[in-house]
Amino acid sequence: MFKIPFSIPRLGPGFRVVDAGIILFVLSILYLIVYVASGWRGDIGSIEIDLSPVNLPSYALNSIFRILAAYGLSLCFAIWYGYIANKSRLHEQVMIPLLDILQSLPVLSFLPGVTLAMLALFPGSRIGLELSAIILIFTGQVWNMAFSYYNSINTLPKDLNEVAYIYRLSRFQRFIRLELPFSAIGLVWNSMMSVAGGWFFLMACEMFVIKDRDFRLPGLGSYIHTAADQGDIVHVFYGLLTMIIIIILLDILIWRPLVAWTQKFRFDTIAGEEERESLVLDLIRRSTVVEKVADSLSRLGDRIDGLVMTEWKESSGMKRILKMTALVFLGLFFIWMLGKAILFLIGLTMGDIFLILRSTGFSLLRTSAAILLAAIWTIPAGVLIGMNTRAARILQPLVQIVASIPATALFPAIILVLIKMGGGLDIGAIFLMLLGTQWYILFNVIAGASAIPQELREAGKIYGLRGLRRWRVLILPGIFPYLITGLITATGGAWNATILSEYVTFAGRTMTTPGLGSSISMATASGDFRMLLASTVAMALSVVSINRLLWKRLFILAQEKYRLD
Repeated sequence: MFKIPFSIPRLGPGFRVVDAGIILFVLSILYLIVYVASGWRGDIGSIEIDLSPVNLPSYALNSIFRILAAYGLSLCFAIWYGYIANKSRLHEQVMIPLLDILQSLPVLSFLPGVTLAMLALFPGSRIGLELSAIILIFTGQVWNMAFSYYNSINTLPKDLNEVAYIYRLSRFQRFIRLELPFSAIGLVWNSMMSVAGGWFFLMACEMFVIKDRDFRLPGLGSYIHTAADQGDIVHVFYGLLTMIIIIILLDILIWRPLVAWTQKFRFDTIAGEEERESLVLDLIRRSTVVEKVADSLSRLGDRIDGLVMTEWKESSGMKRILKMTALVFLGLFFIWMLGKAILFLIGLTMGDIFLILRSTGFSLLRTSAAILLAAIWTIPAGVLIGMNTRAARILQPLVQIVASIPATALFPAIILVLIKMGGGLDIGAIFLMLLGTQWYILFNVIAGASAIPQELREAGKIYGLRGLRRWRVLILPGIFPYLITGLITATGGAWNATILSEYVTFAGRTMTTPGLGSSISMATASGDFRMLLASTVAMALSVVSINRLLWKRLFILAQEKYRLD
């Protein structure tokens, strides 16, 4: 591990310069919240996007706040959802298929309902539109994190479970000391993917049209969207440059320290040859303020554990009753909604049904091709980054930057090239989907390769494993659970990307190709909610069918055969 070759000066007894920096950082976060929230009092109709570069810092702060707020919500939801789904067979049978359905729904399918609901709660106020954007970004971030956490705690080694049983760890202690640390590597890499996904869908969430109403919010996404609509490549470049600077700062200040920190949770009995480094993490470890906060949180955790155990023992019967009551109400609500949806879809004509089936076939071919192309390069690249710390130092930040650049901003240039080459959007949509879906596989493979225990790597060297034999015996079994998680989320991501790759607008010109994505985009723009619902249902059924018939069986194989036992 790289060590700071100098002592950090103290400002007083037990107080260092790094402590002052951390306090200033926290104050800047609080200022960001206050600054962004102060702009929420505005009227919806008063927002205009000014392309002057002077406004970029203000737009950037708004976008950062929305993405981080959505990420915080996503992290809490993912951990809660994966934890609950893992704790009983009944929960798993209901919640995992539901997660399949939810991750298959594209952002534009949520958009009309969420936006109109938030505007009804906050009529005439920008608050509703802001909350709507955060929720929509949340829907693009959360599902791969939930799958990652669920997969991690489902593949816990049996000996760790036995140790937890022997030491009689409570549910809270087991969660804090075993499940959360074991899932940390996968969660961090999927968090990077989720934030990258937030940047990817930022343009669709900050500026959109529902029927005859034009909604927009100040932010980098709407800035780039406006510049692209006007065919202004220079200002598109300004927006992308600002976004890249932010992504680099996030990598230095947040992701690189987290990746280095999570190496302590690898399932190793011997130290690695070379640890990942982070100057920021080394500075934080020397902070007395962080040390005191960590001690306080540890004591608070012990108190919470005592309270949770007491409450659980005293009211477990009442909790079961409340749980069953909630399930009954949710079941009745689901049946009522299903009935309303069926009555709504009865109005579809045979021509509409034929169009949806035809569109499903086209989108299925394109998404399958995109996932295959993604797997060809992301698996070897992910293994290289995950198992080689020198390569990771160079490639990790580059991957985060490229993954975070919204492909929608690059679509016009790509489309123009493809049209000149003669492929058009029919073939070009595959490459556009590839830009949005390949990162799900790559980040999960990196997490899986990073988590391969060092003793297994050393054993591979001793036994002379090289080339294809090393891949077959060590690497593929080691990354298999993570790879399947990546493929599951990539499937949903590819179908989500159809809404942006089969319907492209640039400089007032709209290009489409047959598919469910273009059907959903056109239905959203025209306010045809019946076709929107029908296309969304078709997409959900397609993704769930693929997951049930293929990925679910491989997921079970990963749980049963490739655990670190």
